[in-house]
Amino acid sequence: MSEEVEWWEYEDAGEMAAAVAGDIAFVIESAIDARGTAVIALAGGRTPIPIYAKLASTKLDWKRVTIIPGDERIVPLGDPLSNVTALAKNFLPKGARVVPIVPTAIADYKAAGRSADALMQDLHWPLDLCLLGVGADGHAASIFPGPDFDEAINGPKERRALGVMPDPMPLDAPVPRVSLSLAAITAARALLIAIRGNEKRSVMEKAIRQGTSSPYPIGRALAGTELPVDIHWAP
Repeated sequence: MSEEVEWWEYEDAGEMAAAVAGDIAFVIESAIDARGTAVIALAGGRTPIPIYAKLASTKLDWKRVTIIPGDERIVPLGDPLSNVTALAKNFLPKGARVVPIVPTAIADYKAAGRSADALMQDLHWPLDLCLLGVGADGHAASIFPGPDFDEAINGPKERRALGVMPDPMPLDAPVPRVSLSLAAITAARALLIAIRGNEKRSVMEKAIRQGTSSPYPIGRALAGTELPVDIHWAP
């Protein structure tokens, strides 16, 4: 279990966005100072959108920054459901390298996962930072309940990404995914979580209490890391 889980609470989404963007910028600067580059994984979904707007307005040496999505829906680039498309809109104009982990929408989601994993092997590891969101069902990245849950949680440590078929399929994005594995997430040098609303807070609190026996993917992620974890929450 993470030695330290710290909650940060904010009045609203705007206040949270400024704080989280500041934390990410600090990690990027520290990584560039230490190693000359920064490689970070950022969450998809709606919650982080204001965070990315704030972060993109920060003066950083963006040409030394590589950004990947922590998970991706298997859809064509440019599709409204594509996480990397949203990241590219914010960070490509700044000069950052934004890497699609699903370059084309392939029908075989397992093959898409193998392709993403091969691509990941070329990046600098471990990640300098992983920002996670959490679903109301407790999913993190695209580690969902379903047939690929065990592989995502307990697969080989060297596997960094895999294809995932959620079951049940999320109504807002009913497509298979590629996700970072739990091993890749928990190996990151910094782990941040950003969530909104009482429902997700309740899920997080329950997942933390349950620890290694948690049925929630986020509970297993927290139980599997020895890093301090910052959880940022706004109503």
